[in-house]
Amino acid sequence: MPTPLGAKVRALRIQHKLSLEKLAELTQSSKSYLWNLEHQESIKPSADKVEKIATALHVTPDFLLDKSDATPDQDILDAAFFRKFRSLPEADKRKFRRIIDVWLEDDAGRA
Repeated sequence: MPTPLGAKVRALRIQHKLSLEKLAELTQSSKSYLWNLEHQESIKPSADKVEKIATALHVTPDFLLDKSDATPDQDILDAAFFRKFRSLPEADKRKFRRIIDVWLEDDAGRA
């Protein structure tokens, strides 16, 4: 019987159309480790491993570890996005800001 963490990892992996092999590659894990995480009760991943899995699945570690949430809500998805954004090099952050500014100006012009 999987843990809530394992069930969430499996559901999100399937939702994102990721094979065990691809998720293993993205998280620097083995396929067997992830299979065990998804299907066994005894697997206790490290904080680093939970972080890598959460990043690959576009959620937060807190969401994966929380036993009550079945699916990520918009706040969880936004937090995961901003965590990725914060880890970008400053030059890439500037590019994203310019893209957003142009997009918002374009939307304002249509209103």
